[in-house]
Amino acid sequence: MNILRSILGLSLACLLVACTSTEEPTRTENLTQGAHQWQNVYNYGEAAFKNNEIELISTGNWFYLTKKQYKDFVFEAEILMPDVKEYSNSGIIFRAKIVDTKKGKQAAGYQAEVDVSDRKWSGGLYEQGGRQWLHPIHKERSFPDQDFIKNYANVWDDEKANAFVANQWNKYRVECVGSDIKIYVNGILTTHVNDVKAQQGYIGIQHHGSGSYRKTGSTKNTVRFKNINVTEL
Repeated sequence: MNILRSILGLSLACLLVACTSTEEPTRTENLTQGAHQWQNVYNYGEAAFKNNEIELISTGNWFYLTKKQYKDFVFEAEILMPDVKEYSNSGIIFRAKIVDTKKGKQAAGYQAEVDVSDRKWSGGLYEQGGRQWLHPIHKERSFPDQDFIKNYANVWDDEKANAFVANQWNKYRVECVGSDIKIYVNGILTTHVNDVKAQQGYIGIQHHGSGSYRKTGSTKNTVRFKNINVTEL
């Protein structure tokens, strides 16, 4: 009887291992390996790969895009904004498409905002080239339509406003599953909406442009990214 039990136990263990091995492994990509993972569709903007970081500088609003498109995913990255007097802004564009404009090719899509101004809207949701501010609501630049189904975190409270901390590395996490979109800043859920406008596209990191770089070549307004990982779901 003990022998029979041992045989049955071994068979069950083998069956469990076999079932587990058929599951598709989680696919996580580190996006700081080199320029071969990225594309610049603009006529300006520069990205430098240094010490497992990506440094961005640009004369105008610019998105550095992945070559690959993603549907359902978890994106994580750490961002360090420069300590400068001039306007400085960044973000993460996702489920983005490349569009032709009068100024050339540009990116359009959802954007997780990095806003170091006194407004403190870091972690908000903006649609580049579309409906503009989806969360929080801007008095003059918010145009949600029928594709914006629901906002689960519509109050922009002090916790959200203060999730981003100036002059240090800040961790962003963007989760997209179907029409469900979540943005976290340093572990705080700042945005949670249901929106059906886009289901797939490129991911990109932003430099909003530097006047001093354009005029004098100064790179003080450089935005730095590290630990950039995307996991497809």
